[in-house]
Amino acid sequence: MNTTKDYEKIIINKIPLIDVRAPIEFEKGAFENAVNLPLMNDKERHLVGICYKEKGSEEALKLGYELVSGKIKEERIDNWKTQIKKYPNSILYCFRGGSRSRISQVWIKEHLNIDILRLEGGYKAFRNYLLDELEPSKQLSKPIILGGCTGSGKTILLKKLKNSIDLEGIANHRGSSFGNQITDQPTQINFENNLAYEIIRHRKKGYSYMILEDEGKNVGRRFLPLSLSSYFKQGDLVVLEESFEKRVEITFDEYVTQSQLIYNDMYGENTGLLKWSEYIENSIEKIKRRLGGEGYKHIMGLFKDAYEKQLKSGQNNSHKIWVEVLLKEYYDPMYNYQLKNNTKKIIFKGNDKEVLSFFNSYI
Repeated sequence: MNTTKDYEKIIINKIPLIDVRAPIEFEKGAFENAVNLPLMNDKERHLVGICYKEKGSEEALKLGYELVSGKIKEERIDNWKTQIKKYPNSILYCFRGGSRSRISQVWIKEHLNIDILRLEGGYKAFRNYLLDELEPSKQLSKPIILGGCTGSGKTILLKKLKNSIDLEGIANHRGSSFGNQITDQPTQINFENNLAYEIIRHRKKGYSYMILEDEGKNVGRRFLPLSLSSYFKQGDLVVLEESFEKRVEITFDEYVTQSQLIYNDMYGENTGLLKWSEYIENSIEKIKRRLGGEGYKHIMGLFKDAYEKQLKSGQNNSHKIWVEVLLKEYYDPMYNYQLKNNTKKIIFKGNDKEVLSFFNSYI
């Protein structure tokens, strides 16, 4: 039966993958464009694993065939059929490219008369390939770091640049104490896998520079590989500077207006607003020590006042008050301290139009 190990082609062409591992394995880590259509569910895999330890591979294989037979087998083949009909170029994989993907491949041929490729080496080989591609020695483009105070619009500007990599987007986190999104961050494994995908695609386009936001070694609870983080830190720095008024508007739009829309869309207007207020309160709680007792009480009080006003009036403008204080008393002192102790070479400073023009001419 045909196999492939052309991992780069899978990434560049965004080829769909069928992961036949058990759901518990898939949840820990998988690949972009992969769907979990398991040969065995968690319980079946567990029973086969016990049998393998106690009686060996032959008996374990026999048990596997017994557990996945009859209607169960028919259902799983039907699931594969539906997916393959939708994506005829799909590729199968299991953990090591062994029994599970081979059996799935054979059944698909026997029952559907479809020849489907199997990933050679399976998940493990592909995962090792991706980790290797994150090594600094594999990077062909020079990193340039985009810095700037909170609310200056770094992420907005990054999205206008074709040769940027959005670490916050990959990590599903805005990279600050208020950075949690309504959906969870990917697992650490998936963060690394998705980052490798983006870096490989970036390299394939032949860019000389890779523009990244100044994130440090982690984005929320997800950490960059240490060697890659060190490599990024070697990049020169471009500082995005905006007026305080504009930064308030950008932060207000992100933390309040857009965030409320997302929560309302997810939970409905009333519950959504309540859930959003809990998210903001939890975020303020995270920085309590840095704010100090009085500072914490001040910002929390301003937020609660603004929230009550919104409940009564339906308007959210009062939230700008605590956003202003948050920038002045928390984010700005922290960023100014970091900039003062910066060791990177600053190659440009300017507002969004000036920085965008600089990148387009420089790069």
